[in-house]
Amino acid sequence: MTLPIRNVAIIAHVDHGKTTLVDALLKQSGIFREGEEVPDCVMDSNDLERERGITILSKNTAVHYGETLINIVDTPGHADFGGEVERVLGMVDGCILIVDANEGPMPQTRFVLKKALEKGLRPIVVVNKIDRPQADPHGSVDKVLDLFLELGADDSQCDFPYLFASGLSGYAKVNLETDSDDMKPLFEAILDHVPPPIGDAEKPLQLQVTTLDYSEYLGRIVIGKIHNGVIKSGQQASLLKEDGKVVKSKISKLMGFEGLQRIEIEEASAGNLVAVAGFADANIGETIACPDNPAALPLIKVDEPTLQMTFAINDSPFAGQEGDFVTSRQIRDRLTRELETNVALRVEETDSPDRFSVSGRGELHLGILIETMRREGYEFQVSQPQVIYREVNGQPCEPYELLALDVPEDAMGGCIERISQRKGEMQDMRVSGTGRANLEFVIPARGLIGFRGDFMRLTRGDGIMNHSFLEYRAMSGDVETRRNGVLVSFDEGVATFYALKNAEDRGSFFIEPGTKVYKGMIVGENNRAQDLELNVCKTKQLTNHRAASGDELVQLQTPIEMSLERALEYISSDEMVEVTPESIRLRKISKKLARR
Repeated sequence: MTLPIRNVAIIAHVDHGKTTLVDALLKQSGIFREGEEVPDCVMDSNDLERERGITILSKNTAVHYGETLINIVDTPGHADFGGEVERVLGMVDGCILIVDANEGPMPQTRFVLKKALEKGLRPIVVVNKIDRPQADPHGSVDKVLDLFLELGADDSQCDFPYLFASGLSGYAKVNLETDSDDMKPLFEAILDHVPPPIGDAEKPLQLQVTTLDYSEYLGRIVIGKIHNGVIKSGQQASLLKEDGKVVKSKISKLMGFEGLQRIEIEEASAGNLVAVAGFADANIGETIACPDNPAALPLIKVDEPTLQMTFAINDSPFAGQEGDFVTSRQIRDRLTRELETNVALRVEETDSPDRFSVSGRGELHLGILIETMRREGYEFQVSQPQVIYREVNGQPCEPYELLALDVPEDAMGGCIERISQRKGEMQDMRVSGTGRANLEFVIPARGLIGFRGDFMRLTRGDGIMNHSFLEYRAMSGDVETRRNGVLVSFDEGVATFYALKNAEDRGSFFIEPGTKVYKGMIVGENNRAQDLELNVCKTKQLTNHRAASGDELVQLQTPIEMSLERALEYISSDEMVEVTPESIRLRKISKKLARR
């Protein structure tokens, strides 16, 4: 006898407490042994996820509540990983929409909710972080209802159940006035409002591939939902490809989910989420079916990439000094391996064997790939991100983004002016009365490239910026993204305190004394619009005269720290970012430098 099943996804905007809420559900479901040490954000197993506090990859887990098996899928909140969200919503029959009690719905809330409503799901709304100061739980519910109506939800979807919760404190409740010290009300809401999966175990097998994984021992692993029939370990099955081809193979291993583990099972029936090994060529959206009567399920459509950049071998003077994998073959193999699981990514050959065109859903999406490769020991260089244009009804179009800013009131004017220069149009403005304002814009994706640095300066680091893909629209003309020129080293050597101090009036530096530099390496930002070559390795001439004691107190300005994300946003079209396991460097690729 099979257990009753509920398949539910957790969706939310970045940092609204989604993974923390799942932690509470896991801990209270009894999947951990008594006394077992359980880390926070147990579902964020990736190092980058833990460091950045975001979910990058969707995760599956399963818990028992009474006699019911609840399959929970934790999804990313950032729009750059929307490919993950779209697919996993096809695996579930309901979803939990988490909204911050203070912030209310945000840009990615709109994005993930729109995807859920398009799938016909009726979300359970959980207003999280109700124990925080300035929380407005009922106001957040009203804002969520407005968003449902704006996105065209039907009457059933608008009549959504809602609860109030604190994922960090581990409780949920139906009414703010009632006391609660556990997640039982949320478990009960899942049983009451998430329908059991629709499927017939007596029909021929149909399993749709929604997520890909890879194992060195098993090869490609496909994860998906059994829509109909029964699947057994060791049986023959057919893979129905997107192009109509049918590939027969054997189920070499069948796995189910139990807590945070995958456990080997002998068989599973309609409604279950399973992981299957044995199909090396399977891709997202394809169907695994019975060999005798194969029938394909409708393909899953995933939004296409909107941003691309060039990955190239590192040919700087310091090439090969810090990385383990530096050849074009090694970089090509790594990018090809990434395609095994990252379906929102595209990799294309160029006219040069040492360069590859890599397309993704946004700067964060591509930045995560670059950082991951860097940590694995790869050394390479990347170009400025460029948007991908498309032709719609015979007209050239470009991607537009919905941009939301949370800024201090005194920074509003500067932000509005800068965004209008980048072809952004204001859609909404709300002043909270607490000294902050919420601004909403529609802006070409081109206008956002390099904007984060401007935004941080305009708000003195006190602004919050979120954006998500909106749609393709007609081209908006030239976007003004003017930036000051850069300071470029014209010699190879080690930067000295003397040289940097003497050039401080020329601009701001990205390096400090003792940094190894080479000719063409960008070492700072000029105060003027032109690029300027400098000798940052110049040393002080020694004399017989004693230095003045005041010289000992002279200090350099703190250099600007160039993280990977900041470097990708900063560079221009004639510049590249050199990425190694130990360093992030900026360099010129054009020999024509404008001198002051």
